[in-house]
Amino acid sequence: MENEQQETIDFSDAEIVEPEPGEQATDGSGLILASDMLPEEIYIITGTNKPVFPGMMFPLVLAPGTLADIVKETAGKKDRPVGFVLAKEDVSEAEPEKIIKHLHKIGTAARIVDFQTGPDGAVRALLQGLKRFEILKLAVREEKILARVVYLKEKPASGDKAKALALSIMNTMRELIKNNPVFSEEIKTFLSRNTWENPGLLADLSVSITSATRDELQQILETLDVEKRLEEALYLLRKELDLNELKERITHQIEERISKQQRDFFLREQLKAIKEELGLEKDDKTSEIEEFQARLEKLTLPAEAAGRIEEEMEKLRVLPPQSPEFTVVRNYLDWLTKLPWGVLTEDKLDVARARRVLDRDHHGLEDVKDRILEFIGVSKLRGSVVGSIICLIGPPGVGKTSLGRAIAEALGRKFFRFSLGGMRDEAEIKGHRRTYIGAMPGKFIQTMRSTGSQNPIIMLDEVDKIGASYQGDPASALLEVLDPEQNNDFLDHYLDVRFDLSKVLFIATANVLETIPGPLLDRMEVIRLSGYIEEEKLAIARRHLIPRLLPDHGLTKDDIRFTPGGIKTIIRGYAREAGVRALEKGIKTCMRKVASQKAEHGETQMVVIDGDKAEEMLGRKHFPDQVLMKQSQPGVTTGLAWTPLGGDVLFIEAMAIPGKEGFKQTGQLGDVMQESSTIAFSYVHSNAKRFGVEPDYFTRHSIHLHVPAGATKKDGPSAGITMALALISMARQESTPQRVAMTGELTLIGQILPVGGIKEKVIAAKRSGITDVILPEDNRQDFEEIPAHVREGLFPHYVSDCREAFTLLFEGKLDEIRQARKSDRQAAREEALQKQQSRGKAAG
Repeated sequence: MENEQQETIDFSDAEIVEPEPGEQATDGSGLILASDMLPEEIYIITGTNKPVFPGMMFPLVLAPGTLADIVKETAGKKDRPVGFVLAKEDVSEAEPEKIIKHLHKIGTAARIVDFQTGPDGAVRALLQGLKRFEILKLAVREEKILARVVYLKEKPASGDKAKALALSIMNTMRELIKNNPVFSEEIKTFLSRNTWENPGLLADLSVSITSATRDELQQILETLDVEKRLEEALYLLRKELDLNELKERITHQIEERISKQQRDFFLREQLKAIKEELGLEKDDKTSEIEEFQARLEKLTLPAEAAGRIEEEMEKLRVLPPQSPEFTVVRNYLDWLTKLPWGVLTEDKLDVARARRVLDRDHHGLEDVKDRILEFIGVSKLRGSVVGSIICLIGPPGVGKTSLGRAIAEALGRKFFRFSLGGMRDEAEIKGHRRTYIGAMPGKFIQTMRSTGSQNPIIMLDEVDKIGASYQGDPASALLEVLDPEQNNDFLDHYLDVRFDLSKVLFIATANVLETIPGPLLDRMEVIRLSGYIEEEKLAIARRHLIPRLLPDHGLTKDDIRFTPGGIKTIIRGYAREAGVRALEKGIKTCMRKVASQKAEHGETQMVVIDGDKAEEMLGRKHFPDQVLMKQSQPGVTTGLAWTPLGGDVLFIEAMAIPGKEGFKQTGQLGDVMQESSTIAFSYVHSNAKRFGVEPDYFTRHSIHLHVPAGATKKDGPSAGITMALALISMARQESTPQRVAMTGELTLIGQILPVGGIKEKVIAAKRSGITDVILPEDNRQDFEEIPAHVREGLFPHYVSDCREAFTLLFEGKLDEIRQARKSDRQAAREEALQKQQSRGKAAG
């Protein structure tokens, strides 16, 4: 062996138990196996999944190859054993040189009891384990593993403890027979002998019938102390017994559950058959199918939907009610059969009736109501309202949502509203696919089911606040819904059947146009709602708000009365916004205070809300009359601005600080307004002498231009003229006439450019008590298109150059116009008085 050239692994550092001279090998029970001693060099086989124990009979089947050759060679030599050693890991496909690096040190020698060779060269053998050995050296010879070994001697066990352990093992093995009939005969034969007298063999063979791991069995093989081996074997047997009991318990539970389900199924089928024979009530499944069929008879289904419903009905008929898929199919059919296929509401295309409804619910907004009536008139001539998407644009509180309800009532259609504000998931529009748990259709299919009509009015609130996220872009999904060319075949992901939305009238609302996606806005017909003037707010409060709020506060018209002066005080001091929400809040506050006093003191006397009483109840005014207060100072002018909340007045303040020349702007101005202020400064500076300003005035002063309300961002191309006149007023130390406001953009050569939002700005001017407005000449037509009742009391002055505005304000032309206007009014009053007196004399 030492002269072999193959790779070897030296185990010489291991603890070796040398066999005693003359010791003969036994099978562990004391029987002598042969007259010769076991050889020191044996072939090694590693193909077993578990270790081999002494005394153990086991079969071995080997395919043609090296291991089969080892068995053939060994079988030809009488009483020559083969060594079985367990590998530490799976090396079945490795070469012998690598296998020997992964072998355990302790294995078992086994003799070949029977041997057969098949026609294909395969080997079938029966072997018996003989004795434990420990490997000293390994070598590879002709692809065969050869080992030099020493046979190990056990440390015998004796005494009562060893006997008790042996008897415990035997009793545990008898219990295992009950649950494992495969080993029953073998174990009974083994236990019929006095196995407790040979405890080592008992421990070895007992663990061979367990499901212990290969490492646990290898540990038993390597334990030479028989008493300790008995303890470890008993632990593995008890563990196996507990595992078998758990398996039995689980099997019993499953069998009970299956038996109960089968019993319940047969009982339900029998009950169903009995009820059918007696003509009694039907089961839930049959009742649901009949209900679906009854719904279908009332609908006019397209071919695609009819085919899909029939398929799902057939599927529902064969599915058991306990199946999870049964619930999915039933819910799907419930949606399909509850949709209003072919159910239409008859339109009431009566323009006169629509006018009455709109006038009843909305005061003012004449241009908006006229536009809606035109829309209804065109629909009447066409015979249908198809392919229409109205978008109501305006500040909060001007009645966009209530206007949509009035349109629905005027047309006699069902109305449904939902908000798109903050919507970020495309599935809310087009639904979830049915593969998801809890899937549902999108908002539009849900709306169709709720309204029960295929042609309702759907209001899409806050379309300018729709969002987008990783879950999709709802605005893009809306294109298919709102586009008249596509929505006749709208496909919801949940339904997976096309539904016609072309007969729906969509009404969208928004505060601003800029944030509405372009492709979406392109499909809409925009109608602007600019806001209300004071007279309109007064009428709305008296005709709508107060009657509606009285019962909400437990009051009657005998408990509280609002005078026109009281309502105007609320409007002017607390509710100058474009809508009427702040006005409604002010009225509510007054009513709450009156209701509280009545509840506490039981007062029955009517409370009259006049101007003083309203101010007492509401506290300090939110909007003092800043126009008169600020316009009385040099360097201050009043501009008109457009905001998303409607029109508003804007004050421009200019101040000169003696010292080095300079110019700065404050007030959170955007880029456009900063450019406008720079243009205004350059224009006034270069034309100082023309405006009556000392030529070196701007070189001797640092100019500061400020727009109050610095916490609010401001931007837009409409303040150039206002800034220029503020600088002129500052330099001349001359204030502008009171109750004058202006708007217009300025160029470097002094021209006044047209601006937008004229209607909103004019309404804001009227709310603020302005009487004269300076407008660009090119906006003349915009002003004249404003309804007459809104323009009443406002006098426009059109300018195309800044010098014309300068002439109006600083050279007395506006005062002359006002004086002439005053004279005309006086003459008109005198003429009216004279006519009245003449009619009186004639009557006398």
